[in-house]
Amino acid sequence: MAQVSYRAGLLASLPAASAGAASPFSTLDPAGPVARIIARLWWIMAGASVAITLGMIALALYCAVHPSRPAALDARKWLLGGGILFPSVVLLALLGGGAYAGWVMAARLAPPPFVVQVQARQWYWEARYPETDRPQARSVNVVHIPAAMPVEFRVSTPDVIHSFWVPRLGGKVDAVPGRINVIRLQADRPGIYRGLCAEFCGAGHAQMMLDVHAHDAARLPDVLAALPEDGAQAQPGQRSGR
Repeated sequence: MAQVSYRAGLLASLPAASAGAASPFSTLDPAGPVARIIARLWWIMAGASVAITLGMIALALYCAVHPSRPAALDARKWLLGGGILFPSVVLLALLGGGAYAGWVMAARLAPPPFVVQVQARQWYWEARYPETDRPQARSVNVVHIPAAMPVEFRVSTPDVIHSFWVPRLGGKVDAVPGRINVIRLQADRPGIYRGLCAEFCGAGHAQMMLDVHAHDAARLPDVLAALPEDGAQAQPGQRSGR
């Protein structure tokens, strides 16, 4: 009976896991090159953790069945191999993978073809497009970008610390008062990618959602041309320029 219940529970969990992977906020459903690096690193970490756990269980069972054999080994070898060398190799591998993902997101490549200024406020997002034909155009809680090319997001804030995160496109970057932090992301294809503030920033934190609209490059100028400029202020909390 217990075995039947276990199998039923496992089967019931599979749709939920699949739905989580396909969620608009899932890092396991990447839609850009940076997001794929992060997802790949996650799967490597998950697989390695399972392998290490199984290895430790197997070692414990071996020691329980053959208690005399481990005891015959020099304790210093156990300490050096299991306590120093093995953790060092694992941590260095994780450091290398994380550093590479951070290097890609931190805009260390050639100048991008498209730049967006994103300003986080309590409690909404404001996007501007300084290197286009309409540098005064703005959108609230919606960011328009071209698909299939890198985009440099220059993130800032005039009030408190926020965090800009579009999970399906890549990692997050903090918006810090007095600084402009840069992250480079790319959407593989046209679509709408959900984002949010990942840093608690006050009573309206839950309202700080945004949509990143990736358009065909040929259509993007028409989209930007329809946006309001500084004189036409959209209300915070509303999405403008959809």
